[in-house]
Amino acid sequence: MWDKPEEATLLMKKINDIESELNDYNSLLKELRELRFMVELSEEYGDEKEYSIELKKLKNLERRVVDYSYSQMLTGEYDTGDAVVQIHSGAGGLEAQDWAEMLYRMYQRWSQRKGFKLNIYDILKDTEAGIKSVTFAVQGRNAYGYLKAEKGVHRLVRISPFDTARKRHTSFASVDVIPSLDDDIEVSINENDLEIDTYRSSGAGGQSVNTTDSAVRIKHIPTGIVVSCQNERSQLKNKEVALKILKGKLIALKEEERKEKIEDLAGNYSKIEWGSQIRSYVFHPYKMVKDHRTNFEVGDVSSVMDGEIDEFIRAYLLYRKKEGAN
Repeated sequence: MWDKPEEATLLMKKINDIESELNDYNSLLKELRELRFMVELSEEYGDEKEYSIELKKLKNLERRVVDYSYSQMLTGEYDTGDAVVQIHSGAGGLEAQDWAEMLYRMYQRWSQRKGFKLNIYDILKDTEAGIKSVTFAVQGRNAYGYLKAEKGVHRLVRISPFDTARKRHTSFASVDVIPSLDDDIEVSINENDLEIDTYRSSGAGGQSVNTTDSAVRIKHIPTGIVVSCQNERSQLKNKEVALKILKGKLIALKEEERKEKIEDLAGNYSKIEWGSQIRSYVFHPYKMVKDHRTNFEVGDVSSVMDGEIDEFIRAYLLYRKKEGAN
């Protein structure tokens, strides 16, 4: 342990993860036993009010048990860690930019429901409406394992509020999800493969937005991947975060393409347009959200846009398990 501190750190992280899993399991088991006792006791004494209260607690516990059971499917190397999410508007102009912002709000609300922390790294707003792109971290246990189900092109069908003729429009936005790497995870990147630019930060305003040329954009020449960060307090910190995002992208790409060496990677991303969507959100002429990978669908579009996406994530985890993938 003392001779190999890096290995010791990884081992301690693994131990902490296992202890956390056991604590969650034992906590659920203890609560189930207590609730069962209280339900039986209130039944025995005919206390209908207490019986009703305990049944509500049992329903809440049932939801948590379901969440726990699905978390056991997260067997990927980085599944238990944080995630970095990037949203880019696609075909559709202002409508697509508004759609990208709607997706961003959806993930904000989902993160709040899960008790996760959301931290914006970079956001490019349009002067008229919506956002062209946004990069943010979602910090919480299993964030990456859950959110990787959202990676792909998302399609919107609705009556556009930007169309005076009130015609139906179809818009697209892409969601990319990568693991947020710990500082002790090494990824070899050749400095000669990087193009690093600085620029003046732009954003919604407020204290969190810089007023100097401290924003950083990094391009990885071999893959064409571009990352940026502007919301940290210094150029150095923005560069550190941008490099961290780049490393996460390279690892995710390497896993997807089963490559042996990072320098052999090639950035092959689907176009953000018709035919490449993983999920459709239809507001008109009917209301439906359907995932095209799992065929899971719901009719309550409003709740989905309010962050209720757990059922889609669970359907995807089941789908991946049947496929034999992590």
